[in-house]
Amino acid sequence: MTVAPGTATIRPARPEDVPAIVAMVHELAAFEKAPEQCHLTEPQLHAALFDATPALFGHVAVCDDRLVGYALWFLNFSTWEGVHGLYLEDVYVRPEARGTGAGKRLIAELARICVDRGYARLDLQVLNWNPARDLYTALGFTAQDEWLPYRLTGTPLRRLAR
Repeated sequence: MTVAPGTATIRPARPEDVPAIVAMVHELAAFEKAPEQCHLTEPQLHAALFDATPALFGHVAVCDDRLVGYALWFLNFSTWEGVHGLYLEDVYVRPEARGTGAGKRLIAELARICVDRGYARLDLQVLNWNPARDLYTALGFTAQDEWLPYRLTGTPLRRLAR
């Protein structure tokens, strides 16, 4: 499938989109050279997006009734600003739709949500080798290289919880 520039439409994710989004999450994990680390299932994503009080939100890029990209995000909160922000967990566009503006349109929709709701910022993390960094810079994102991401998981997480 060839996607013409500007033809993808952006809309909120729907329950019937879950299988395609999960497939793309696994494609993203392979692209990021870590497919063995991706364990997301359809029931997990469906629950996260569509339970009574969802903690995750999603948008999709659609072209000719086919999902070609997605963005999954959640709210964060800035104690310094005193308002919410939006954290973009994943944004992914399938290879055949890259360069069409689908990724930019997904991110622009999230920016619109931030502005409309009075959120102070839109945050994301990107691997240092990912060519999408050029897009983020072109859109006005700034690298936060003075802040280092830390993560607690697995055995150390369970040890600390005890």
